[in-house]
Amino acid sequence: MTYEKAQTPEDITRLFVERSNAGDADGVAALYDENAVMAYPKNETTVGRDAIRTLWASVLAHGPRFEPEEGLPTLTHGDIALTSTAPRDGAGARAQVAVRQADGSWLRIIDQPEFSPID
Repeated sequence: MTYEKAQTPEDITRLFVERSNAGDADGVAALYDENAVMAYPKNETTVGRDAIRTLWASVLAHGPRFEPEEGLPTLTHGDIALTSTAPRDGAGARAQVAVRQADGSWLRIIDQPEFSPID
């Protein structure tokens, strides 16, 4: 299957929500670089697109619903971008690093889905 590519770093979050709500673990995994690192589940890391696909297949099998969250300003340096959102519940934050591909599209290489600041 051919998936829409993220043309901006911010597109990744929109596509993540759309694909997750459709239960499409392959589509979610397509948003990540082949060697991406994800800090999930809590206190663990998931490394590589295949492992991320397996993880999301397990999560999405339970039918969770995701709502779009307002993105904080993206910080870009050349072909690297830091994106983040503040969760609706106000607990912590989410942060991702994306890298521009040769075709101009963007993929996540690092994903920190949830973290709480140290008080």
